[in-house]
Amino acid sequence: MPEPEPAIPIIDTHIHLFDPSRPEGVPWPPADDPVKYKTALPPRYRQLTESLGIVGAIEIECSPWFDDNQWVLDVAEGDTIMVGTVGNLEPANPEFQAQLERFSSNPLFRGIRYGNLWDSNIRTQLDKPEFVEGLRALSAQGLSLDTANPTVELLEDMVRVTDLVPDLRVIIDHLPKIVVPAGQEAAYENALKELAGRPRVFVKVSAVLLENEGKVAYELEPYRETLDHIWDTFGEDRLLYGSDWPNSDSWGSYEQVLSVVREYFSGKSREAQEKYFWRNSVRAYGWVKRAPNQPA
Repeated sequence: MPEPEPAIPIIDTHIHLFDPSRPEGVPWPPADDPVKYKTALPPRYRQLTESLGIVGAIEIECSPWFDDNQWVLDVAEGDTIMVGTVGNLEPANPEFQAQLERFSSNPLFRGIRYGNLWDSNIRTQLDKPEFVEGLRALSAQGLSLDTANPTVELLEDMVRVTDLVPDLRVIIDHLPKIVVPAGQEAAYENALKELAGRPRVFVKVSAVLLENEGKVAYELEPYRETLDHIWDTFGEDRLLYGSDWPNSDSWGSYEQVLSVVREYFSGKSREAQEKYFWRNSVRAYGWVKRAPNQPA
């Protein structure tokens, strides 16, 4: 009998790190959220995921506080399961270039996130030359731009961003959870088509589990049509795995989150599975291996 193929290592490209016990507290999650308002640091994440084949993770900002960029880098430095962080910096800020130089000197710093969060809106920024110059500086450093909280308008804005800064790598977070309002279906499809034609745009198949009438489905079928549409649009070279932990705890356990996408991609070739679970993340973020069990 042939030897079974080894398990595919997994890089989780979307987790959040925070510690509500800090003297200054945290800006997110809110203290009245009993599910998420607890320490979310690498040791807890490692304990939850190691048996599931997770070998590395990238932290995505969850704080508008400037000093938390360094706090997360320091936390990530202390545990080799962390292969990257995505920070929160304002590209139009006169200090942006200096801030970028500072943080990008650490190889764990892989980019910034900008979108519909922390009272920011990228559409209001795109006519500012200094904002566009900031994005060009980000690209010149080999760093990426993650988006936040997808809407049709945000996808249209990413079309414009990639027109203005075509070399910038853009990662669309949580596309499966987008809600397309009635009357915007054509605009949504047009934006997806435009982004699909731009090879430096990646999409996270993350935040897949959804609550419907007070219940969350943990089997694949309710999500298959959405996942098929994303797969058919962007293909195997552009999709990334992300759990959205510990935000995902609001909908299910880590294992339940992973099992749905693992079942979906089990129907694809092994090559496509490897691309989704780790290879594409190297292309999107340029992270560097820190532990022997991480793929090169």
